[in-house]
Amino acid sequence: MLATACAAPQASLDRVQATVAERTGKRIHWNRGGVEDAQIEQGVQTLLRRRELTAERAVQVALLNNRELQARFEEIGIAQADVIQAGLISNPNFAGSFRFPDRPPSGTNIEYSIAQNFLDLLVLPLRKRIAAAQLAQTETHVADEVLKLAAEVKIAFYTVQARQQLLDRLRVISETSETAVEFTKRLHDAGNTSDLELANQQGSYEQSRLEVAQTELQVRRDRERLNRLMGVWGTNTNWTMGEHLPELPGSEGSLQNLESRAIAQRLDLQAARMRVDLIGQSLALRTKTRYAPAGIRIGVDTEREPDGQRVTGPILDLELPIFNQGQGEIAKLTAQYRQAQRELEALAVNVRSEVREARDQLIAARDLTSYIGKRLLPTQQKALNLTLQQYNFMLKGAYDLLLAKQNEVAAERSYIEAWRDYWIARAELERAVGGTLSGKSYLDQSKQLA
Repeated sequence: MLATACAAPQASLDRVQATVAERTGKRIHWNRGGVEDAQIEQGVQTLLRRRELTAERAVQVALLNNRELQARFEEIGIAQADVIQAGLISNPNFAGSFRFPDRPPSGTNIEYSIAQNFLDLLVLPLRKRIAAAQLAQTETHVADEVLKLAAEVKIAFYTVQARQQLLDRLRVISETSETAVEFTKRLHDAGNTSDLELANQQGSYEQSRLEVAQTELQVRRDRERLNRLMGVWGTNTNWTMGEHLPELPGSEGSLQNLESRAIAQRLDLQAARMRVDLIGQSLALRTKTRYAPAGIRIGVDTEREPDGQRVTGPILDLELPIFNQGQGEIAKLTAQYRQAQRELEALAVNVRSEVREARDQLIAARDLTSYIGKRLLPTQQKALNLTLQQYNFMLKGAYDLLLAKQNEVAAERSYIEAWRDYWIARAELERAVGGTLSGKSYLDQSKQLA
């Protein structure tokens, strides 16, 4: 039994690992104080330091290092302990009494009895089956928590990367504005431009500095959110990432039948179905045993009389269900069963809606990114360049140049945000469907992480 108890949590973790690997291509690790823990820690540091962090590597770090996820893994150990407990028989009851007579014969009256509740033996298989089903539900729930964390990490990563990309662009604009202010100041000192144009250029420069400072603050906030999800601190927070968001894939592939896929493979739906079955089994068991004795104790009793005579025989102790026939328990289980059914139905409706919403967001973000990148942003950049040329020839004023720069910055900001929204929508769609959209195998994605 001890050997089984030690091996069972690893078997449960292996099943969770298989589910996670199938859907994400990532590895998980349950930190239980073993030799492998140090190797995992070294692997996490390698992912953080040797190369630029990507969304996939960030997810892998979180799945190995997030402490809240480690706490979720302990739910497997708790459920496994319940399975062990469900397979144990209750301890026998031993009773003894010593009675002293007040007149001869003066021997002590001694009585011993030992009894066992044999009702446990009758319900033991059902109890073990219910505990095993609860363990399976816990494994499914933990695997679903892993997928939720993976989606959260991807969203946080793309948010940081987009903000950093915008910050780099704002810094370039600020440097350009600073150069423009110096140039305008020299023109002003030479009497070739007005006070108003100089003030406009200075105001544009100060505004660009403000935007840089605000974006730097937001980048730090976004990085710390990602750090929390990955569970890192100290020098491990000094990771770097690519300067630009990943390029959009050439095509989305098939986005058909996503609702059906989600209903079939969403782990939270599977866990909800298991909960309905569990409560149904508990209700059926309690209903079938409502008129059975609540306790059946069978044993042996022996008594020695004061005259030395010994009386020995079996004992039977029944707790008869005369008043309490489990009416309250059955009513409670019936209500819980209906509640679980309605919650399952509501979750199924919500899952379908989440899939449709995420799919529409993905398509819209892709179309918007394409439009801004191919039409709006080039147009605003061309307008800025032409305005700058005319400004240098003193055909346009500082106000016109400022307006053109503002329009170009707004277009670039919109482009980066739409680009970011596409990858966030993709992560949310993968989460809504319950697995990756790329169709790559675990081996393929593992090679990419290597």
